[in-house]
Amino acid sequence: MLVEVWSDFACPFCYIGKRHFENALQRFEHKNKVDIVFKSFQLDPNAPMTINKDIHQSLAEKYGMSYEKAKEMGEQVSKQAKTVGLDYYFDTMILTNTFAAHRLSHFAKQQGKMKEMMERLLYAYFTESKNIGDYSTLVELAGEIGIDREQALQVLEENRYANEVLADQQIAARIGVRGVPFFVFNEKYAVSGAQPSDAFLEVLQKVWEEEQEKQPLQILNEKKQTKTEYCTDDSCNIE
Repeated sequence: MLVEVWSDFACPFCYIGKRHFENALQRFEHKNKVDIVFKSFQLDPNAPMTINKDIHQSLAEKYGMSYEKAKEMGEQVSKQAKTVGLDYYFDTMILTNTFAAHRLSHFAKQQGKMKEMMERLLYAYFTESKNIGDYSTLVELAGEIGIDREQALQVLEENRYANEVLADQQIAARIGVRGVPFFVFNEKYAVSGAQPSDAFLEVLQKVWEEEQEKQPLQILNEKKQTKTEYCTDDSCNIE
């Protein structure tokens, strides 16, 4: 089973949704048969690398609300994160553009460490208040999960994997992704948002059951076929 997950490192519900899905996966009997692929999505692709305001001010301006109301919203999200064992510190969060972090995640995928990189970047952003737009910070995080620091720096400085990030975003637009997290199961079913673990488990079971019910291809011209029309693994019949 293939599960593709579109998310952004600046999205608080993406981290929560990731935990909900992981909790569901742990309860899924066939979890070892599930392949998870993370896809890039940017909530604000035009965000500057340096943003001289905190998250509360940014949200207040974006949604036309008071600073106090924006802070209250953050506290509610933090409480929700707590229910799945996550600690969010919005007061000290460093806002930035996430494009470089997404490029690094694709390099990590090539190194076989995308899952570890995704977790490390999300934790760094929401819990440790690290600047994940800063190359030195990203290189350090990559090194912590076993990626060569010099190679990571080279990837960032040469703007490598930019096309891969853009390709993910183009696919997202084509299939109708409007917000994240967005989970796609076997390119057939989609789950939008940080849904409860039970909802994810239900989808996993449904998709698995459908996979087991797949019927073999039916050869429509089997009765009309002659020995001269096809080859098998052993030979081609010629008459």
